[in-house]
Amino acid sequence: MKNTISKSLQDILSPEVLLFVLKIGFGSILLWVIILWSLWDIYSHFIALYIQKIPLVGSWEWVQSGGSFLIALIVAYMFIIITISAFTSLFSEPLLKKLAKKHYPAVEAKGSPNMSKSVFLTLKASIIFLLVFLVSFPLLFIPVLGQIWMLWLWGILIKEPTAYDVSSLFAANNSAFNVKSKSSGVLAMLASLFNYVPVLNIFAPVFAQILFLHNILGKENT
Repeated sequence: MKNTISKSLQDILSPEVLLFVLKIGFGSILLWVIILWSLWDIYSHFIALYIQKIPLVGSWEWVQSGGSFLIALIVAYMFIIITISAFTSLFSEPLLKKLAKKHYPAVEAKGSPNMSKSVFLTLKASIIFLLVFLVSFPLLFIPVLGQIWMLWLWGILIKEPTAYDVSSLFAANNSAFNVKSKSSGVLAMLASLFNYVPVLNIFAPVFAQILFLHNILGKENT
């Protein structure tokens, strides 16, 4: 695990990874800025209706006196994180192959993710994440527990799609995916720590993929 994290931290600062992250991250941010700028009235109305349905939170005075704008920004931030995760899943294959070749020259890609399955897993994880987040929103205001809960939710968002994408490229057989995915929760949550820092959150999905890459190939090449 220590070696996996060390190599992943080195890779995340490499020029090719930084360029990929900047394109995906700021592209996703720009997309949502345009969408929310165009549809802010509709979006803010939806948030106001949503707040009224949240147990306890909807009756808090600070929410009624202007906190709805902050909640709208929080939800928008989650949409950005989902979009970054989805785009990373769809477009990271060339980057992962390049990193694998750099660290493990003898390794050849054994396959390629099925686009339909990759999209399905990404959509499934995104929907589950968003629904659970919206339903459990009050938990975020509980110190410590709220932060742990959010980290676990972010892990759900990237765990299965990332495990599938990386293992489809480099795992020797389908059973390897199931074996590797059992321990993927820790790696997904570790990568999700980036989401606690705005702007740095654009690194979370690709950092997860790099962690999974070294976790799989590091064990197979020792």
